[in-house]
Parts: sequence; C-alpha cells; structure tokens
Amino acid sequence: MRLFKPFMAVCLWTGLALIGVMIGGVTMPPTASAKDLSGRLGIGFTNDFSNSTAARNVPAVSVKYGASKDLHVLGALGFNTLDPASFTLGGKIFKNIFYETNLNFYSSVGLAYLKDAKSGIEILGVLGCEFFIPGIDSLGLLFETGVSASNVTGSFAIKTVGYTFINAGMHFYF
Repeated sequence: MRLFKPFMAVCLWTGLALIGVMIGGVTMPPTASAKDLSGRLGIGFTNDFSNSTAARNVPAVSVKYGASKDLHVLGALGFNTLDPASFTLGGKIFKNIFYETNLNFYSSVGLAYLKDAKSGIEILGVLGCEFFIPGIDSLGLLFETGVSASNVTGSFAIKTVGYTFINAGMHFYF
C-alpha cells in the first residue's frame, strides 16, 4: 500500500499532463510547427536522477543546449550541504524522434555521479516529451518514462522510472 499511493499520484499527474497536451494540440491552429531549439540555451532544473527522493530532495540546476533541431545536450549540478552532504553531477543527450505542435517527443540517455550517504553512478534511458504552452513559447516542460541503472545503494539495481513535468524538469530558453 505504501508504494501504491505514489504510483497513483505519478499516474494521475502524467495523465493530466497528457490530457492537457492533447487539448492544446487540438485547439492549436494547424499552421503552427514544432519547436526548433537549435542554437538556443535553456536554463532551469532537472530532478530525475536518484539523488532526489521524497525523503531528501536534491534537484539539480541544469543548462540545456540545442546543438541542432534533432540533438540537445544537458548538464546538471545539484547539492545539499546538510549532513550527510549530497551531490549530483550529471548530463543527458536528447534525440528528437517526433515533432508535434508545441511538443517535441525524444529519446534520452543520461549519466550522473551521485553522492549521499553512499556514492555511485546512475545511467538513465528514457523516452519523453518537452511541451510548450501557447503564448509562453520560451518555457519548456518535460515529462519522461524509462529505465534507470544505479549502484548508489551499494549494490547494482535496475528500476523503471516515470517523471511528471513537476519532476522531470523545466527550462527557459533564451
């Protein structure tokens, strides 16, 4: 039962986000095109590495750069000076797969060094969407799902992951 409530919360928020994206896609004029973020720099946060948990939140400040229309890179740094100190240093590479009006669907791989009571690395493989609210074209909201492999707990573990736009990240593009 302890795991059921957080799972339902993630499902609810993801479902609401999908409904919002679908409604936005239906109500948008057909002449609108997908977001081309090539050459643009986004500054925001990402919270999808395992160092951020409900018990101890260590979100990372992130910088995302559009190298081309199809390829983006992200660097992330997060820390918490409480005892024991926590630290996150990571990066992700995004490959856009499908373009929709105000939405880019992508695959992404990430690698991070995480330190809390123990330290280790985490590898992420996710599919996700970055969507843009019409009228606020410079703010990108992300949601993702996929697989994570980590040795931070002292033993190697593989788990499925799912992040709503509240957790996966937000970036403001210049």
